[in-house]
Amino acid sequence: MTSAGAEDCLEHTTLPNLLADIRSCAHCAAHLPLGPRPIVQAAASARLLIIGQAPGARVHETGVAWNDPSGQRLREWTGLASEVFYDAPQVALMPMGFCYPGKIAGAGDAPPRPECAPLWHGRLRAQLPDVRLTLLVGQYAHKAYLPKGAGSLIDAVRNFRAHAPALCPLPHPSWRVVGWMTRNPWFAAELLPELRQSVRAALKAP
Repeated sequence: MTSAGAEDCLEHTTLPNLLADIRSCAHCAAHLPLGPRPIVQAAASARLLIIGQAPGARVHETGVAWNDPSGQRLREWTGLASEVFYDAPQVALMPMGFCYPGKIAGAGDAPPRPECAPLWHGRLRAQLPDVRLTLLVGQYAHKAYLPKGAGSLIDAVRNFRAHAPALCPLPHPSWRVVGWMTRNPWFAAELLPELRQSVRAALKAP
């Protein structure tokens, strides 16, 4: 379905149809240097939702979400083995931008395309009624889903308990976070153990 058709989708579309619409979306094609390749993972039974930033070049190439060093670090943070992380009936993966946005010279990857989340997030979240915990990974997810008074990224992450039990804000797990974690030892000492416990609880069968 074209992006114009996606905008006209009925609010009560089925999840398989919605995922097909997302994966065929070309709404931002003119702005994507490698072309559109939306990356998403979801099932109605998912109990953990991870909202990231946007696919990197490697993820665009492979078509597998978080299939890069950042994803490996995120799995270490959450304590999730790959077979669980990539099990759609348990874990939904919904980035702020579904396609690789390209790079900004000297500044790494470009931000997620701003059209993407308003176009798809509301409809996709409505199809995930069993989500118990949502991880907000990176500043763009924070800005979209945390209260306006949550402060800077470090403020939001440091005050992670204020957003429990439904949300947990995290920094983006890129290579840049290694130095950040060294300067903020409370992240590994306090947040990560509670994060892993919350993830286990969210995925535990009723």
